[in-house]
Amino acid sequence: MEGPRKIKVAILDLYEGHPNQGMRCIRELLDGYSAAHDIDLTYDEFEVRIRREVPDMSYDIYISSGGPGSPLDSIGSLWEEAYFGWLSEVERHNNNANQGQKKQVLFICHSFQLICRHYAIAQVTSRKSTAFGVFPVHLQEEGKDEPVFAGLRDPFYAVDSRSYQVIQPDKTRLAEIGARVLAIEKERPHVPLERAIMAVRFSDYMIGTQFHPEADPDGMSIHLQTPDRKQTVITEYGEEKWQSMIQQLNDPDKILWTHSHVIPNFLDYALRVIAVAS
Repeated sequence: MEGPRKIKVAILDLYEGHPNQGMRCIRELLDGYSAAHDIDLTYDEFEVRIRREVPDMSYDIYISSGGPGSPLDSIGSLWEEAYFGWLSEVERHNNNANQGQKKQVLFICHSFQLICRHYAIAQVTSRKSTAFGVFPVHLQEEGKDEPVFAGLRDPFYAVDSRSYQVIQPDKTRLAEIGARVLAIEKERPHVPLERAIMAVRFSDYMIGTQFHPEADPDGMSIHLQTPDRKQTVITEYGEEKWQSMIQQLNDPDKILWTHSHVIPNFLDYALRVIAVAS
């Protein structure tokens, strides 16, 4: 980019007032990127599920967060109506040939599940048990050329925290809207279940991840060591697994690597698109 252009980012908060580390991580990544690249980048936050706040089209970049609960129970809710109304505005803007600068959007976890359901590109279902921890994610062929995943290894490691999953991609529907599956969850030969979709590029302007690319070791450590979460992990996976999770947090090749690549890459890509359109 040339010149001190101001970049505006909207963060759509889907945490419904629940305590979380996700919003802090997103803020810190944006602040760090702005400082590292000497860019006048500002952001505003919109509380979607309680106050039904959604941003207008004055923003350059949109990041829609994870959140608690079922991505199915909110069907027909007032907040979903507002949320998908915002999405329709983004689509209209991006599909308008007279609009030079397209809006770039990143959907994370709960948001990703909502969008997959909305576009009907796969099945969104509950899991037999909650996935929580640091897990390998495997790139698909389309993911190996994805700019947002530049620098990631195959597999790469990411924080997974979900009781729901996106499975059984509809190849016909994916082709209809031009979407591409970028990554899937780890292979589990001993479990006769289909592997979940972990990332999709919905269009040239929209990408989503089932995992939490914003998660950092500090936030994950705080989350893992809360009494309720610690007991849940130990009950479901055992004490050894909990200890292993804590140890993996400081491995620079695991979530720290993903944290330092995915969202910064997304911002790099978005700013390149903005620069070309300017």
